[in-house]
Amino acid sequence: MTDPRPDRRTALGLLAGAATGLAGCGGPNDGTVRLRFWAMGNEATNVPQILPEFERLNPGIKVEVQALPWTAAHSKLLTSYAGNSLPDLSQVGNTWVSEMAAIGAISALPEAASDLLTDQFPAVLETNRIGGQVVGVPWYVDTRLIYYRADLLQRAGFGDGVPQTWDGWKTAMHAVKRVAGPGNYAVLLPVNEFEQLLTFGLQGAEPLLRERDTRGNFSSASFVAALEFYKSLFDEGLAPVASSTQISNVWTEFERGFFSFYFSGPWTIGDFKNRLKPTTRWMTSGVPGPTGPGASAPGGSSLVVYRHSPHQEAAWKLVRYLADPAVQARFNTITGDLPARPSAWTTPAVANDPYVAAFKGQLSRAKAVPKVPEWERVVTEMQIVAERMVRGEYTPRAAAAEIDRRADRLLEKRRWMMEQGRAV
Repeated sequence: MTDPRPDRRTALGLLAGAATGLAGCGGPNDGTVRLRFWAMGNEATNVPQILPEFERLNPGIKVEVQALPWTAAHSKLLTSYAGNSLPDLSQVGNTWVSEMAAIGAISALPEAASDLLTDQFPAVLETNRIGGQVVGVPWYVDTRLIYYRADLLQRAGFGDGVPQTWDGWKTAMHAVKRVAGPGNYAVLLPVNEFEQLLTFGLQGAEPLLRERDTRGNFSSASFVAALEFYKSLFDEGLAPVASSTQISNVWTEFERGFFSFYFSGPWTIGDFKNRLKPTTRWMTSGVPGPTGPGASAPGGSSLVVYRHSPHQEAAWKLVRYLADPAVQARFNTITGDLPARPSAWTTPAVANDPYVAAFKGQLSRAKAVPKVPEWERVVTEMQIVAERMVRGEYTPRAAAAEIDRRADRLLEKRRWMMEQGRAV
């Protein structure tokens, strides 16, 4: 989504400069800085609860929160950039940071805020480092790991939890399927979702893109191994060939034993606590890898300050407040969001939740995905090809070559800009 026309970016920058006298207006001329802060979903609903303390500590600043639905937030940010109507700061999904940086929309972290680089999960912070500069501060984190039926796993002879190698896990899956009975499976891997295959693909040492992230590297030995493992789970009847839309209700199907292993993030903890019967024993586990505990992609949201804002100092003050470990711990009790600062995990509400414990270990093993604006399109194509592989159209090696071909096409403009010596 990078605009290839430098003259347009320059014009937008000039417009932003001309409009700085208008940004943040709308209130009385009383010397108060009014920060416009856009947030999404659950965070937008709940962040007003923790802002009065910020305004008490900073009496010359008022924060106006505008809620955006997640489904519309990405396009809203881009169109607002084009229309010079971005807020002072906002929440952004971590996978959007590189795109917002590529179009020149966000400010780099000021030197005075460099202490915010400490006490962070490395992979999450790395998603915010673009071109050697940190341009966003993690607000809350998530990643995907495995939710599993502890009762069925114990009945199947695996009372110590999920084995942490692919071979051991597959053995456990076959045993659990036998215990669950006819018509049931072991694991849910919706064929229209890329996250599960991406998680398997991150287990290898080889990167997913090559040549400075301008070409796909899905034909590497480690990703082909991931495709082979992924396909085997369908071929051996451990996973149903189904999309997420064919699963009527995740917690109902999990409870009745239609599947016993489920990839998801921390948001599912609340759903399972509230919706599963007390007699259904479940737990969370780290992701198995080829030879031991495996990696996963870091997720969550970060806070960014927009370059056009005339209130840079005030905006970074709000970022600092929201990134404070004590504030993040309080926000966890309100929303269930996992704190981005590891030190906040020592608070009782986080430390004493048995379902949360596995997330800290998984986040410590997380690997940042390629930081290119085209990444979400690349993984979408990856999953389209993977579904066709599962249905028998491709072998794993042929599927890898096809994913590379599609990725190379999507990255063509990036290669051209590299060849021209332009920043991307």
